Amino acid sequence: MEEGKDKCLWKIAKKRVAFRRNFFMYILANALVWVLWYFTGGEEDRQLGLPWPAWLTLGWGVGLAFSYYDAFHASRDLAVEREYEKLTRHKNL
Repeated sequence: MEEGKDKCLWKIAKKRVAFRRNFFMYILANALVWVLWYFTGGEEDRQLGLPWPAWLTLGWGVGLAFSYYDAFHASRDLAVEREYEKLTRHKNL
């Protein structure tokens, strides 16, 4: 980290860049897996329920949703700031 930068903003920026990279890999990998499934006869495999790439897409998607929340919404959560203020008040007593 360069000198003079706010640590909190730097941490948020790093999380957002990491999310964008993960999202790009999610799209790329899932497109590849779905194309692979389709061209290897995946249409005949449907009687078993969901196609197998759906499990990958859903599982990775849940993790990506948590990453999105952490990168774009958790920084606005004031609960941590309130807790910190409460602890500093108790420390001074």
